[in-house]
Amino acid sequence: MAVFDSPQEAFGILRPICVQLTKTQTVENVERLQSKLHVVSDSALQDLQEYVLFPLRFTLKTPGTKKESLVQSVVECITFVLSTTCIKKQDLLQELFSELCLCLSSPNSQQPAPVSEELKLAVVQGLHTLMHSAYGDIILSLYQPCTLPHLGFAISLLLTLVEQEKSKQIKTSALKCLQVLLLQCDCQDHPDLLDDTETKQLGDLLASFLPGIATTLTRIITGDFKQGHVIIISALKVFYKTVGFIMADEQLARIPKDKEKPSVEHRVAELMVHRDANWVKNTGDKLAALIEKIVEFVSVHPHWKARMELIELVQDLLLKCRQSLLKSVSHLLKVLVGLVNDENPDVQSRCNNILKNFADQRIVVESRELTDILSENLHSLATALPRLMSSQDDQGKYSTLLLLLGYLKLLGPKVNFVLHSVAHLHRLSKALIQVLELDVADVKIVEERRWGPDALAESSSSLSEPALFKNKSQRKYFRFFTDERIFLLLRQICQMLGYYGDLYLLVDHFTELYSESLIYRKQAAMILNELITGAARIEVEVLHESNRVSAEELKEIITSILEEYLSQKNWYLVTSNEAKGNREEITMKHSDLQAITSGVHTCHLAPFPSSSEFSPTVCSMNSNIWQICIQLEGIGCFAHALGIEFRLLLMSALYPVLEKAGDKTLLISQVATGTMIDICHACAYDSPRDLINHNADYLVNEISLNLHQMALSSHTPIVLEIMFQNSDASLLPLVEDVIQDVLFSLDQFHDERAASFLSVLHTVLAALARWFPEAKDDKQLQEQNFRKEEYDLCQGSGTLEKGFVFATTAEEIEQFLLDYLRNKDVADGNISDSDNEEKQPLPPEAEINDVCPDVEASLPVQTQIAKNVMERCIHLLSDKDLKTRLKVLDVLELCVTVLQSHENQLLPMVHRAWLPLVHRLTNDDPLAVLRGFKVLCTLGNKCGDFLRNRFSKDILPKLAGSLVTQAPVSARAGPVYSHTLAFKLQLAVLQGLGLLCKKLDLGGDDLNKVADACLIYLSAKQPMKLQEAARSMFLHLMKVDPDKTWFILNELHCPLPYEPPHPSLHPVSLSGMAKPRTEYTDNVLLLLAELQG
Repeated sequence: MAVFDSPQEAFGILRPICVQLTKTQTVENVERLQSKLHVVSDSALQDLQEYVLFPLRFTLKTPGTKKESLVQSVVECITFVLSTTCIKKQDLLQELFSELCLCLSSPNSQQPAPVSEELKLAVVQGLHTLMHSAYGDIILSLYQPCTLPHLGFAISLLLTLVEQEKSKQIKTSALKCLQVLLLQCDCQDHPDLLDDTETKQLGDLLASFLPGIATTLTRIITGDFKQGHVIIISALKVFYKTVGFIMADEQLARIPKDKEKPSVEHRVAELMVHRDANWVKNTGDKLAALIEKIVEFVSVHPHWKARMELIELVQDLLLKCRQSLLKSVSHLLKVLVGLVNDENPDVQSRCNNILKNFADQRIVVESRELTDILSENLHSLATALPRLMSSQDDQGKYSTLLLLLGYLKLLGPKVNFVLHSVAHLHRLSKALIQVLELDVADVKIVEERRWGPDALAESSSSLSEPALFKNKSQRKYFRFFTDERIFLLLRQICQMLGYYGDLYLLVDHFTELYSESLIYRKQAAMILNELITGAARIEVEVLHESNRVSAEELKEIITSILEEYLSQKNWYLVTSNEAKGNREEITMKHSDLQAITSGVHTCHLAPFPSSSEFSPTVCSMNSNIWQICIQLEGIGCFAHALGIEFRLLLMSALYPVLEKAGDKTLLISQVATGTMIDICHACAYDSPRDLINHNADYLVNEISLNLHQMALSSHTPIVLEIMFQNSDASLLPLVEDVIQDVLFSLDQFHDERAASFLSVLHTVLAALARWFPEAKDDKQLQEQNFRKEEYDLCQGSGTLEKGFVFATTAEEIEQFLLDYLRNKDVADGNISDSDNEEKQPLPPEAEINDVCPDVEASLPVQTQIAKNVMERCIHLLSDKDLKTRLKVLDVLELCVTVLQSHENQLLPMVHRAWLPLVHRLTNDDPLAVLRGFKVLCTLGNKCGDFLRNRFSKDILPKLAGSLVTQAPVSARAGPVYSHTLAFKLQLAVLQGLGLLCKKLDLGGDDLNKVADACLIYLSAKQPMKLQEAARSMFLHLMKVDPDKTWFILNELHCPLPYEPPHPSLHPVSLSGMAKPRTEYTDNVLLLLAELQG
């Protein structure tokens, strides 16, 4: 499309349509004019500006009612003209300004006319374009005293649109237009052309509108969140730019005391204000209330950009209006203080940068007045903190604590001036103590128990994580909040106190609170832990540097806290009913003891609480559990604070931590495990195993001392247990004597502490079995390479459907019969001495070289230990307590495993243990029977044919009878039966009996008994797991006697008729032939298929 560059050409095409529009004001004519304007160049349109605007303005001025669509088209066309041209005449600017405003005026109301949203948006955009089209200082013609009413109407109109309209687009456009109208536009094409005098005059003029602007914008900013963050951001920008301009200290300093008389009519003169000291004070007081509302609302706004704009407001007002808005300074600082730890990194970074800039300019840090304000605010906040924590929701609590943390960061080293005030320190400490109160009502904490090795054993090999302090504490639940972020903030607050505060003062104060009351103890311990973390500067983010506490001072402080934590009254707390019983027992024996040898961790005599205190509730036990956990976490914190220097404190800290690592309460055990790993990281140990091995001499010494004082050292076996779980064979020489002490103590206290000692012995034997694995002997290797020739008599392959295809030759049948006859003669004893001599094997080389067979070689340490332990187990197998018997059976099984390569020691011990073991298997609680059968399987695996006759005579008949008796019960039972003890016993026997038959090399009648008892479980009526276990048992029987197994299965169900391979042989007749399909068919077919290869 051609563009008309010359005014003459442009006039030629524009004149007809302009004349037509002047005569007939219609939307079509306006649209035709606008379409023609698109082909006119900007320079030509600038020359024809007034000519083109005339018909448009004439249309707006025409009296009478006009269609909204026409007015909208005219306004949009005017906006297009203004966007490409400049206004160079003051009169034209003022007239267009008034005409556009009148488009939205209502004759009978001060509210905007009830027109469409499209028209409102068009007028607002037109005003915005008009202000930008003013050339040079022509714009200032709008800001004269005589134009004050027109300007006020426009500002009121825009504020009303922002506040009342629902369209976000209209709201946003109106705020941008208002910003331009107040000459606070920050766009590139609207430069600041005002000198100091013009700035003062403009400030005086706009001061008349400040109350209305500030009040309306505050209502908009503190309105509903649903209006969107963009509206709030734009309103904040208009607010602080307007207030910062009118209330600027630099501008107000040039205001004369006396008011100048303006040269305008009286009514207009009354609208103007004089910004003297009284006006500044009154306005500043009123603005302080508005700013407080804005700060409280926007500081917790969910969108980070709104909070970011609030920071810009604070920076602008603090830099420009510190004197005029003195009462607002505390509210403005509150924003910086509260958002310095904002969850959004951009907001946090911006806030930190502003604070650092203020610090460099000495606006806050070195201002005595601002320091006093911050100190007073800190005290007021600490006073209100407990009330706020109990009344606010979690978001409000989070904001409040952000504020507290920000005050501490902003005060920096000057926080000591607050802490040195007794009132301030007392109020702050009590607030933290109350807020950190734990919820200890959860019964699960007491119920969750530790069974078996914990995670420490899994970490003993190496530590894959880097040695960085992550402080992964257990999740805690508090009375006054649930959000985890709030606890993280409280930790940062305590760390900041430790970083900036007087550490000696703080530690003494909170240690006193720790000792003062049981109610304060857990909270005080948490605070002490974080104070040390902050003092050690472990991942602490600060604004100002402070003098670092020396390593020696930190070590002294940590030592004093450790002594308090590890004292008997704070470490050995009642955490379960079992612990209660132990403590009562200690109390009863306490009066009979006269003196105790002093040691680092021997239990010193101390007054015990009265018997009335030995009635712990769930809450009190939970409280004790959490106290121990917090103290354990503290030890981990102390280790990271001191680093390698903490090795010097291991003599006082490691033993108690090991005690708690073996605690039966799951939570305590887990936290102690984490503490062990923290110590490894801090003290440069490769793993918990490395830590224990390097300190084993000290630990063994303490264990040895405490084993002689079991009445007061009931936790000693736990330490030994943990050591064995997390060490290696290098520990054995050190603990050999200790194990003898354990056995001696077991002999003395078997009625009272058998469970503790057996747990230790179980761990010892498990460690020995792990440290000294025995190589498989030739017999075991031969059994593993079991030859298939014994039951692979048929070398062909086939399926059950097609029948079994035999490829056996006559020579093979002849050889089979010869071998059978020879073996039969041998079995019957019909063999000559010459044949016997020929087949007599040579004695092993070891027996030939055995010069002194009667001299018994010295036993290895682990073998002697296992033998000694097994002797005790034999005596305790008949203990009256079921738990003790179960534990004894577990230990006995491990003893057999350790002694398996020393038959001369093992077999006599097995002989002695046999009778009590038979009683456990045949006449005891089902749990003991189940555990005893497991021991029997291990004995059969290790002792072999030594037990064949004993097993066949004493145990097999009762086991077989039990299986037969229980089979009908399991066949009728439902799915719940699989959870019963009877089912588990059946399953264990079926799974283990086949391997026992194989290991004991049973034959003849014994195999028949086993097969008859297990055949019932091949029924499809039995539970699936029992069927699988029965099939597994028959698979083992196939390896013992494949022919008999084949015959037994075919007697039950024979799938195919067998034709003799040679005519001279008689036909085979089996009971299972020609039988219909039964409940046993499926399992029998599976087993026969397995047997045939």
